[in-house]
Amino acid sequence: MNINKSYLVLFVLIAFFSSITSILVYDRFFMQNKKMIKENQEIALAVAEREMVLSDRFSQSYRSSYPTDFIHAAEMSRKAVVFIKSDANNYKSFSDDQWLHSNSGSGVIVSSDGYIVTNNHVLDGAKKIEVTLNDNRVFIADIVGADPSTDLALLKISSLDLDYLIFGNSDSLQIGEWVMAVGNPFRLQSTVTAGIVSAKARNINLLTNHGIESFIQTDAAVNPGNSGGALINTRGDLVGICTAILSHSGRYEGFSFAVPSNLAKKVINDLKEFGVVQRGWLGIEIENIDNKTAKELGLSEVSGVFISSVSKGGGASDAGLKSSDVIIQVNNIKTPGTAEFMELVGQYRPGDVIDIEYVRGNKKSFTKATLRNQINSTDLVGIRDDVIFKNIGIELRDLDTYEKAVLVPNGVMVVSVKNGSIVGNTRMEPGYIITRINNREVQSVASLKKMMEENKRKTIILEGFYAKYPGEYPYTFDMPE
Repeated sequence: MNINKSYLVLFVLIAFFSSITSILVYDRFFMQNKKMIKENQEIALAVAEREMVLSDRFSQSYRSSYPTDFIHAAEMSRKAVVFIKSDANNYKSFSDDQWLHSNSGSGVIVSSDGYIVTNNHVLDGAKKIEVTLNDNRVFIADIVGADPSTDLALLKISSLDLDYLIFGNSDSLQIGEWVMAVGNPFRLQSTVTAGIVSAKARNINLLTNHGIESFIQTDAAVNPGNSGGALINTRGDLVGICTAILSHSGRYEGFSFAVPSNLAKKVINDLKEFGVVQRGWLGIEIENIDNKTAKELGLSEVSGVFISSVSKGGGASDAGLKSSDVIIQVNNIKTPGTAEFMELVGQYRPGDVIDIEYVRGNKKSFTKATLRNQINSTDLVGIRDDVIFKNIGIELRDLDTYEKAVLVPNGVMVVSVKNGSIVGNTRMEPGYIITRINNREVQSVASLKKMMEENKRKTIILEGFYAKYPGEYPYTFDMPE
């Protein structure tokens, strides 16, 4: 029994010393190797970091975005941006420089067959418009249409195979993204300046009469003469039309503003197809949300469009929207304020259906609304105030579907008559439907405009009627020189 205990003690002692020996050997050889491996890894990592920071090989291959310069974009865009000079005598100079004695600005060719987009204020009141291309060819341009509400206009010159810019998606622009302005500041042809997108959906109270202001704000240098020029991204896509600057001196002081390309594209397509913008209306009065209103309505954030009133029988009313509702999204795009909301709705025509997400009583709801036109129908009609009509003091529109079916199949409606104007002196009243001009049938506003321009006798005889009064009512006047 004692012998077995002795063996047991001896076995335990041998096992203990074997364990200690193993630990010492492991620490002496294996742990030292691990420490060496770790130290070598740290040294290699430090070398790699220095290589990445300091080596030209790595810095040349690194790109934060692509492309990172405007070389290719400038080459493309300069060919598609034109110089515009008009004979209007109502130019409001931004400075005391007397050599800026007539309207001048820039334009962007948007199709190979000669359509050019520019600002309305560049052309306002002009009878003759001269366009100079980047290759110094000069053309006389026709005004296709203009939209004071967005300060945009569309010109047409007779030429083919022109270089042009492609509309980009302005909704995808990011704050801090590089952009370049291309135009003719102070008549310095084809000048390019670069900056970043400083803000989006800016309202600077520039436009009147329910103008749509949702400008892209940049710090690209823009000066008198840049109006109507291009704002492009690094790929050379047209993302905006340069329109205004915020300045006390009339020259660039750090901020410039451009109409977003998504809105401009819709306006230009309407002017090209109809000669007037087909603007969709919801039939609501709107306000921005402030902190007080957000708290009163229990909103989670100070964001959205507050509906102050809803027109009876309008698109919003039919969609179930009510006063004090807050619209937070249109077609899955957030509307943090009225500028964003008006820009989004401004991209659609009467008859288009939009999805609306709104808040009522702390509860989110969804609805679909059909946009209407100014006369609360879904027809594509619009009020025309072309220069030739302005000069005689009237605004016109095409007849809608109901009027063509009930009143007369062809003709145009007089929307307004300016007191003291040429037409005003004939005693014509709004609501007059013009059916003939100089014994020729009037099909539309476009056909009436063309016949007035072709008139050689200068004397105009309009024939038509009033829907509420029996009989024909002719009006005669002379066209101004």
